[in-house]
Amino acid sequence: MASHLNSGSDPKGADNRGTANTNYTGQRIGNDHGNIKFGHIHKDGATTSGVLLETTDGLHHVTLEKAGERKGHTIMNSPGDTVIKAGEKNVESQTTIYVEAVNGDIVLNARNGKIRMNAKDIELTASGEGGNKGNVTVTATENIKMESKKFLINASNFYRLVTPGYAEICANSGMTIYSSLIRGVTDAVALKDSKVGGQKIQKERSEV
Repeated sequence: MASHLNSGSDPKGADNRGTANTNYTGQRIGNDHGNIKFGHIHKDGATTSGVLLETTDGLHHVTLEKAGERKGHTIMNSPGDTVIKAGEKNVESQTTIYVEAVNGDIVLNARNGKIRMNAKDIELTASGEGGNKGNVTVTATENIKMESKKFLINASNFYRLVTPGYAEICANSGMTIYSSLIRGVTDAVALKDSKVGGQKIQKERSEV
């Protein structure tokens, strides 16, 4: 019934010896609409639910796992929509919904749909330290489109725009380019270097 991304990580079962869970104090309260179960053992025999709230078909449920490979997990499954709404009595400056993962990742996965974020302001902050953390990575198999009145980029050390194909920079009103040194290099230096150099740059960039 219950499922989770980390399920199957502990095949030994609740007693760490490969045997199924056992329970002699389980209770059930229910009728033809739904059930509340205490100490329910799932079909795989590897996890015991401390509290299980479910409809009669079993697809719609909330379970607090107590023992086994999913010990300490809270799992909610909805065959239809899941709606969380809060903050009717709060003010704009308050934090109304707060989600925190003390250790580990937070995963939002829409297998056959889109993830939409809509707010007056959206802030993305990566606060990790060191060269391997503190990064924001955006990857798309096709296009990344951005539209705004202003598009501002401020890199304290280095920035690069690279494509193995064709590039355009267009400003209908005007363009200002400033640097202490500007160098322009074309493939003309591939066979014979220019007087001011450039062949090294051509070789490095042609391998992009």
